[in-house]
Order: sequence, then structure tokens, then C-alpha cells
Amino acid sequence: MCRNIKTLFNFDPPATHAEIHASALQFVRKLSGFNSPSQGNAEAFNRAVSEVSDSARRLLASLQTNAPPRDREVEAEKARERSRARFG
Repeated sequence: MCRNIKTLFNFDPPATHAEIHASALQFVRKLSGFNSPSQGNAEAFNRAVSEVSDSARRLLASLQTNAPPRDREVEAEKARERSRARFG
């Protein structure tokens, strides 16, 4: 599951709230072992996703770098090329 979490720092345009939330959701799914929690665990699961998302947003806002922002399309093409080399 965590292989789906993408790097969100230092991109132009910056990561959206939806991208940060999706990464938080994948992270909580991995930690909990639930793809979709039961009704009894839904509140704790959703609270964890919200807290991880808020924490990730604060982290991304506080990080600094001297490197130029990366281009999403260039990075996506690199990922596709790695996939082609790995899987043929």
C-alpha cells in the first residue's frame, strides 16, 4: 500500500489538500491494516487520517530547500520509465 504514497515536497505547483489527504489515508491504511474500517473503528480511523493529514501539511509548509521545484510531468515520466525498465 505505501508504494502508492508519493513525494509531495518541492513541486510546482505545491501539493494540494487532496494529495496530502490521499497520502495520509494510505499511511493510516498501512498502519491499521484496514482498507476500509468497520463501523466501530471508523471514528478512530477517520480521526487518524485527519491528524496525519494536518501533520503532513504542517511538515510540508515548514520544510526548506535550495533546490529548484520539480516538475510533476517530468517526475511522472521518470516513474513510467522506471516501471517499463522493471516490468518490461
